[in-house]
Amino acid sequence: MDMVASSQGRRMDEQRLPVPRLPGFGTGGTQEEVQHEEELCVPMSPVSPQEEEEEEEEVQHEEELLRNPFSVRGWLRYAQARQRGPRPRLNQIYERALRELPGSYKLWYQYLRQRRAQVKGRCPSDPAFEEANAVHERALVFMHKMPRIWLDYCQFLAEQGRITRTRRTFDRALRALPITQHRRLWPPYLSFVRRHPLPETAVRVFRRFLKLCPEEAEQYVSYLRSVGRLDEAAQVLARLVNDERFVSRQGKSNYQLWQELCELLSQHPDRVRSLDAGGIIRGGLTRFTDQRGRLWGALADCYVRCGHLEKARDVYEEAVQTVMTVRDFTQVFDSYARFEESVIAALLDTQAQLGRGQDEEVELELRLARFERLMARRPLLLNSVLLRQNPHNVHEWHKRVALHQGQPDKIIQTFTEAVRTVDPQRATGRPHELWVAFARFYEDNGQLDDARSILSRATRVQFRRVEDLAAVWCEFGELELRHQNHQEALRVLRKATALPAKRAEYFDSSEPVQNRLYKSLKVWSMLADLEESLGTFQSTRAVYERILDLRIATPQIVINYALLLEEHGRFEDSFKAYERGIALFRWPHVGDLWLTYLSKFVARYGGRKLERARDLFEQALDGCPPQHAKTIYLLYARLEEQFGLARRAMAVYERGTRAVPPAQQSDMFHIYIRRAAELFGVTHTRPIYQRAIEVLGDDAARELCLRFADMECKLGEVDRARAIYTYCSQICDPRITGSFWQTWKEFEIRHGNEDTIREMLRIKRSVQATYNTQVNFMASQMLKVSGSATGTVSDLAPGQSGLDEMKLLEQRAEALAAEAQRDTPRPTQQVLFVRAEAPPGAEPSLSQQGNPEEIDLGEDEGDEPDEVQLEQKQVPASVFGGLKDD
Repeated sequence: MDMVASSQGRRMDEQRLPVPRLPGFGTGGTQEEVQHEEELCVPMSPVSPQEEEEEEEEVQHEEELLRNPFSVRGWLRYAQARQRGPRPRLNQIYERALRELPGSYKLWYQYLRQRRAQVKGRCPSDPAFEEANAVHERALVFMHKMPRIWLDYCQFLAEQGRITRTRRTFDRALRALPITQHRRLWPPYLSFVRRHPLPETAVRVFRRFLKLCPEEAEQYVSYLRSVGRLDEAAQVLARLVNDERFVSRQGKSNYQLWQELCELLSQHPDRVRSLDAGGIIRGGLTRFTDQRGRLWGALADCYVRCGHLEKARDVYEEAVQTVMTVRDFTQVFDSYARFEESVIAALLDTQAQLGRGQDEEVELELRLARFERLMARRPLLLNSVLLRQNPHNVHEWHKRVALHQGQPDKIIQTFTEAVRTVDPQRATGRPHELWVAFARFYEDNGQLDDARSILSRATRVQFRRVEDLAAVWCEFGELELRHQNHQEALRVLRKATALPAKRAEYFDSSEPVQNRLYKSLKVWSMLADLEESLGTFQSTRAVYERILDLRIATPQIVINYALLLEEHGRFEDSFKAYERGIALFRWPHVGDLWLTYLSKFVARYGGRKLERARDLFEQALDGCPPQHAKTIYLLYARLEEQFGLARRAMAVYERGTRAVPPAQQSDMFHIYIRRAAELFGVTHTRPIYQRAIEVLGDDAARELCLRFADMECKLGEVDRARAIYTYCSQICDPRITGSFWQTWKEFEIRHGNEDTIREMLRIKRSVQATYNTQVNFMASQMLKVSGSATGTVSDLAPGQSGLDEMKLLEQRAEALAAEAQRDTPRPTQQVLFVRAEAPPGAEPSLSQQGNPEEIDLGEDEGDEPDEVQLEQKQVPASVFGGLKDD
């Protein structure tokens, strides 16, 4: 007890001692703190247990700090313990700590945060704010290199509304901190100057900021536009556009910056005085060629806003005559039309308010005439744009001529400009059509000499293709024909087909087209037609012979030549022409020549020169593709039928069934069978049927089997027909080919008995079981049953693996096989086999030898497993009439 009393007395004595003051630090704060210090000197009343506990804790902190007054952690724990105590006491603890450790950032930071929290929510004119500001100033004496202290202090001042002091504090912070820390200060500094309507101050701050961060110039531009300083904003944008090293922080391209500059210049020409708007926008026309339409519109808009309407109209006229794309033209023309409409509307409003005079009426009529002429010129201006894109576009030149319809002078001027401008080697379209249309224009106006002059000049043009020059010569000849100058037309075409001084191959692009024209089939064909119509037989024949010598003939040319010779009775010459044409071509082009040649030869000689005809057919079939052989074989067989031997005709049909492709074999066999039946009888077709069934596919073989069986049935060969049905059943699945089994069933009903029907049903079940054991067939059938015939095997068991799918199929196959086994009839006795041969030395008698084709009806009782019970009825006596009873 004495120790406790002594300790309490010592503690009371310590509380009565005055707190020492350090020079330069003052009293430590407010009047509340001084009053609290005076209260501490008064004797204290008895305390509660909680207060005793707090005092005990405070004694511990004090003793710890007496032992180690330079412990930052100790002071912070002491301040943390007094957080809920009176604020003056907490401030006093921080003041004592900072006397010992004035360079501690943690202490200053916590102290300043406490002082800001203490004045939060008070009136800005409260003296506590000044005291907090003084603490911040004291802190900056030691913490002037700490950006966090500066930032908090500046924000604290900004919240107080002290604009000038805040700005100066930011400036002091920028001077105090190193350059590497400035990027932390500028964002709140710029945000502060933007919040207040002080544009001059903000501009000066931004200029200083751009010296450190020039890449942030877009912020400066946006601020200048927001405060209405557009002239300086345009200057900054111009510098950014000209700076190739500038990279936008907002991801804008150089064109987007240029677009912003043009927008400023065009929309605010009266407020941007330091830059030449016209020069800048025209510079963009050469720099950004893909945006000329918008730039032309911006330039004209600039003049319109300045009130220079005539200059704006000149700009629009220059734009529509220089733009290179339809998109730019559309933009410029629409802007031009809106401009004229707005001028007319403004003029109408002015006249409505002030009245109309004579001068105003004239001006209004002039404006309306200009607008109407502008709208009428649109198609022609658009055509000019397309021709500026590609001056070698023949189609656009034709459209331009059509636009000048009814204006001969402009049409001639357009044609002349077109033939001078279009380069045949680079032309889009057919350049000769310009020359032809030009000549046709003179011809339609009755100027034949001028038309001939145009076409004559066109024949000397270096076209890219021979077809173009040939078309010009043909048009030249048709011009003469239209005006009944037949001999002149022949002269023109003979001149066109004359041999040049230097011959060249038709496709030799290194030579001019004039040296290759003599091999143009188009010109030769027209010349042959004219000679055939206007010339003599000898001149026409010479033209055809020349065509064949040049090896430029087509099968139709050869046929025409042969028909010409045939008309004049030169049959052998016509056949020679066919042979010369056949030598020029290969299959399949020679097919028409062979068919015509063979038909004409057979029609001419018939059977008189049978061997020669056979040689021609053999030559035609030598190397003939299978797809073209059917017609020749049929002609060959008809020749043998009419003039040769039927046996040779059958041999030709037989060769034809082997030579044609599989798709045509069925038709060939049908013809073969029909002709054999007509020539040799029905029985001669049996080997043909057998071979056809072996060669053809299942579907065609099934059809032939039914026909074969029907034929045998008509001949009374029931056993043969049944054998055919049995053979065909192996390729007939009962699930698919139900018609076959129905036909066989009807046959057995008509011609068979109970045993044959049972045998048919047994074969049907056997065939069905055979098809059921095939996995792929089973899968397809199961998919058809499940309604998903287009699916796969995996559709049967979705979500399972490949092994599960196969397992499912195997289970299904076993189930189907078991079902087929249950359906198979079981004999009641052991199956007996017949010995294939008799014992040695035993000769069978005639009575023992049976008919191998005999049908076993099962008349013996031992062979009939089930006896048929017949119901017996008594015959009425009246049936016997008047016979005497026995």
